[in-house]
Amino acid sequence: MKEAIEQIKERNKRVETDKAWETSKTRKIIIALMTYIVIVIFLWSINMPRPWLNAIVPSVGFILSTMTLPFFKKLWLKYVYNK
Repeated sequence: MKEAIEQIKERNKRVETDKAWETSKTRKIIIALMTYIVIVIFLWSINMPRPWLNAIVPSVGFILSTMTLPFFKKLWLKYVYNK
């Protein structure tokens, strides 16, 4: 029984750590930067003008989407999931 409780505690700790990472600003910034770099490389490879400037749009779109998701999550929990 004691071992089962310790396993549950370890699992809960892993879940809390994963949740903290998923919602962290650090993760969002890293993804935004990686998105920006990948898009710059893509735009540069297809010879688009000003790839450094044009790559900002998808990165900003990602940041804006992560800012609005908590709002939509609350609505979804209230009106769709409602368990």
